[in-house]
Amino acid sequence: MASLRAGLLGVGMMGRHHARVLRELDGVELVAIADPGGDPHAVAGDLDVLPDIDALIDAGIDVAVVAVPTRFHEDAALKLAVAGVHTLVEKPIAHSLAAGQRMVDAFANAELIGAVGHIERFNPALQELRRRIALGELGTVYQVATRRQGPFPSRIADVGVGKDLASHDVDLTAWIVQSDYDVVFGQTAHKSGREYEDMITITGRTESGVIVNNIVNWLSPMKERLTVVTGEKGAFVADTSTGDLTFYANGTIPLEWESVSSFRGVSEGDVTRFAFPKREPLRVEHEAFRDAVLGKSNDVVTMEQGLRTLAVVEAALDSARQGEPKRLARG
Repeated sequence: MASLRAGLLGVGMMGRHHARVLRELDGVELVAIADPGGDPHAVAGDLDVLPDIDALIDAGIDVAVVAVPTRFHEDAALKLAVAGVHTLVEKPIAHSLAAGQRMVDAFANAELIGAVGHIERFNPALQELRRRIALGELGTVYQVATRRQGPFPSRIADVGVGKDLASHDVDLTAWIVQSDYDVVFGQTAHKSGREYEDMITITGRTESGVIVNNIVNWLSPMKERLTVVTGEKGAFVADTSTGDLTFYANGTIPLEWESVSSFRGVSEGDVTRFAFPKREPLRVEHEAFRDAVLGKSNDVVTMEQGLRTLAVVEAALDSARQGEPKRLARG
């Protein structure tokens, strides 16, 4: 079977990694690259750097990856849909809900695969966490708390930390518990003199009743990427910066210290750090997209799911502006 002919729009900080993985992916051949800004990281190799999305389409591609700034996602995606090209768009899906909806509709009407690059779902720690929750190792899930913080990346200029980073946590939280957000309360801060927020917290609850809390900022000198899932049998802690997963079990040994044993709650039990294969998340994401295009079983993040994530972030931003909780429309 012939390889899928792939095109890449954007070879900046993220696009350069897409180029590398596309070149290494079985069943896919990177045949065209386009970027109006040229090739700052010298990843094109023997390929010409085309000027725009129209030239990329003219190269005769089957699939495309869109890794340009968020405000350009809609224009590129709609042109790719008209051209019959299956497309993976970097997160967030679009700069606005209206634009995202137009993208969803275009790919659905054309019967094409439209996917969004929420790469954290493919992190080995979260994949293993989701697998173990599905097996019932945590019992009923009570709460998901995430912390994603670190210094400001100067390359991000067209969206705030909510759409750029909190979208990761919203997507992975809903995926881990297999339930959409139902209600959110957001708080934001603007401390670095930019147009957009550089700190956000999202507190809320999923439709299934799980309490959620997402702490995200560009104001910390300490880089942190943690997901803590607390449930009936203990708590999982996933560090997505290292791919590590640890389980803190509820204690089963009776406590003999009277002042402690009188507390009616859980006690500390065994702590287990799991060993499991750790594959590069971007490669796993691309494999899922390829398999979706080929009609195989896959875990691709659909444009519909990407739009739902954007809706949650927008609701949290609205909540922060208005100072009141926001309820999400049920899908």
